[in-house]
Amino acid sequence: MKTLKDTITDFDRRKAENLPAEILQTMDDTTRMLKASGLEYHGLKTGDQSPMFSLSDQKGVTLSLSDYLAQGILVLSFYRGGWCPYCNMELNALQKELPEIERAGAKLVAISPETPDNSLTTREKNKLAFDILFDQSNKVAKSFGLVFQLPEVLRPVYVKLGIDIPDHNGDDTFELPMPATYIINQEGKILYHFFDADYTRRSEPGEILETLRNL
Repeated sequence: MKTLKDTITDFDRRKAENLPAEILQTMDDTTRMLKASGLEYHGLKTGDQSPMFSLSDQKGVTLSLSDYLAQGILVLSFYRGGWCPYCNMELNALQKELPEIERAGAKLVAISPETPDNSLTTREKNKLAFDILFDQSNKVAKSFGLVFQLPEVLRPVYVKLGIDIPDHNGDDTFELPMPATYIINQEGKILYHFFDADYTRRSEPGEILETLRNL
C-alpha cells in the first residue's frame, strides 16, 4: 500500500525534473535556514496542554475545541494552504484514512490561515469530509508555537510559481504555520505530536492510526 511518504517522494522526483535548479536551491536553502532557526523547539509537544480556541469552519460556523472534545479524541492537522502541494497530499492521505480514524473513536479537523472561501475550495477540490477551520492571522497556530514568516528570498519564487500568500490568507504578513499534527484527548492533553520545519515532511496517517488504536 502506498504511503504518504511514497507519494511525496514521487512528487519530489517530478519537482526536481521540472523546476529550475536555482529555484530548487533557494527552497532548500530556506528550509535549512528554518531548521537552524530553532522553530521546532517552540511547538507544543506530547504531554503539553492544548490551548482552548474557537474558530469558524469553511461555512462560517463557529466551533470550539471544547465542541470537538465533547465528541471524543481529536486529531488536529495544521496545514499551510491549498496552494501547497504537500498540504494537499497530506489532506488527501488523511481523507483516505478518515473512516479508520473515526472507527478508532476520533474526530479529524484541519486548521489553516487561508480564508474560508479558499478553504472551501481546498475542501471541495480534495473531496474532504472533515472540517477546515479558518485561523485568521494564525492566532491559534501561534498559541501552539508553530508560526514563522515566509523568508523574503522565497517570496518572488512563490510569485513565479503563481502562489499569492496574501491573497490566500487575506493579509500581508506572509505568516504561515509549520505543518503539524496533534492528537488531543478529552481533557485537552496532547497525546501525540508531529511537526518539522521542513514542510515536505509530514505525519504518516498510519502512525496516527496506530497511536489512536493504542490509546
